[in-house]
Amino acid sequence: MGTSGTADARGVVGTAGWGPAARVRDMGTSIFTEMTELARRTGAVNLGQGVPELAGPDALLKDVAEAVLSGNNQYPPAVGFPALREAVAEHQLRRYGLDYSPQGEVLITTGATEALASALLALCDPGDEVVAFDPCYDAYAADARLAGARLVAVPLVSDGDGFALDAGALRLAVSPRTRVLVLNTPHNPTGKVFTPDELAVIADIAREHSLTVVTDEVYEHLVYNGVHHLPIAALPGMRERTLTISSAGKTFSVTGWKIGWVCGPAPLVAAVAAAKQFLTYASGTPYQEALARALGSVEEWAADLRETLCHNRNLLSDGLTRAGLRPYGADAGYFLQADVRPWGYADGVTFCRELPERAGVVAIPTSAFYQSADAPAWLVRFSFCKREESIRTAVEQLLTAR
Repeated sequence: MGTSGTADARGVVGTAGWGPAARVRDMGTSIFTEMTELARRTGAVNLGQGVPELAGPDALLKDVAEAVLSGNNQYPPAVGFPALREAVAEHQLRRYGLDYSPQGEVLITTGATEALASALLALCDPGDEVVAFDPCYDAYAADARLAGARLVAVPLVSDGDGFALDAGALRLAVSPRTRVLVLNTPHNPTGKVFTPDELAVIADIAREHSLTVVTDEVYEHLVYNGVHHLPIAALPGMRERTLTISSAGKTFSVTGWKIGWVCGPAPLVAAVAAAKQFLTYASGTPYQEALARALGSVEEWAADLRETLCHNRNLLSDGLTRAGLRPYGADAGYFLQADVRPWGYADGVTFCRELPERAGVVAIPTSAFYQSADAPAWLVRFSFCKREESIRTAVEQLLTAR
């Protein structure tokens, strides 16, 4: 059955009239689907979605193939393959000094996205509020709606060619109904890494208002320019109120494997597991087995990947500048923001819809990641987790179309 609708300020197409549940109806069809279809139809270089063109480690790929062929293809334990839970706990202790028990304080999930959904379903009741920073990964608002909660967006403020925490706005956003604060650092889509001072402010507010913090740290290994990622769970008084979420997809360039994890105090992890069992129950046995062996040497692999991504970021940033756009800085992740007003566009949605035909390049309007109505409409997100050849082609086409 077909639906019809019009795009809102975030580029989301509404589908009013086809169902009784507003929290489902409001999800609509996203700009990501539209841009992906434009890339397919026009043959444009797709710098929109964060789907890496970079291969994962050879040893890991061979290891998972051997695990499949050896017959490890049935359900793993609901809480995850034991060796992977142990490897995740060792990783957190080795890198951050965070001590978690593999038994009860580590849960393996079907990607970080399922972990986030399970966490909000477990922690929120209808009428509760979830605070997150704007712009944000679009699943946060959708997960809150699924739980019957409302996402309260706190805009990050412009800081030169980057973004910064507005501590006053965060304090104003917290109400007696606030149950969860979602923190994404390193941050998608901006590439921001929250500073120790900013994390200290967030931690103070969480402790003051007895909030549970759910952190999305999937880009933890992809941090550049000597910047360091600090998990908020490592701050005083925060381990006992924080659920830390990460995954293998971005770190090892295997986003299709969908293997993530949650670390935290046993009561919170048990609550997430209770919700997760009715989503996928469990998945990815051979992937879990192979990743358990790879995680111990992740630093060596991640160092090479960071070097490649940093080179790509610089190549794209320089190309966008030469093409007359104004790129923002990015200290982490897969993405660059760019101001498209120098090309005469005040609206990133229009820019992105016309760019495939005009320049043979696909990007995503940053407004798609904003929940608040006062989003900077002129920002557009470009991805650099691609082969160098793809980025050079995109730059050449942007220069020609300027």
